[in-house]
Amino acid sequence: MAYDTELADRIRGVLIGTADFTEKKMFGGLAFLVGGNMAVSASGNGGMLLRADPAASDELCATPGVERAVMRGKAMDGWLRVADEVIDSEDGLRHWVRVGVAYAGSLPPK
Repeated sequence: MAYDTELADRIRGVLIGTADFTEKKMFGGLAFLVGGNMAVSASGNGGMLLRADPAASDELCATPGVERAVMRGKAMDGWLRVADEVIDSEDGLRHWVRVGVAYAGSLPPK
C-alpha cells in the first residue's frame, strides 16, 4: 500500500517553519525528520507512524487509536501507530505531529 499523499501534505503544512525539517522515503512511507531524526511519517500501512519518548509509550497508547508499532514481530516502545480517525481533525494532527517533533528535536542531530 502506498502512503497517503494527502496526509503527507497535511503533515508538511504543520511542519512549515520548523527548523531543520526534511523529508525522506522510508518504512514504506514518507518520513518527516527533524535534525535528521524521524519525527512522523505518512505510513504506507495507513495512518501515521510516530516517534515518541519510549518512556511515554504507555501514556500515549492510552489514547484510543494509538498503539505501539510492531516491527519484525515485536511491539516497539517509542514507535507508535496513530490511526486515521485520531488525526482526521487539524487539532488532532497538530497534537500528534508536535509529539513527534518534540521527541526528534530532543535527540542529537545526525
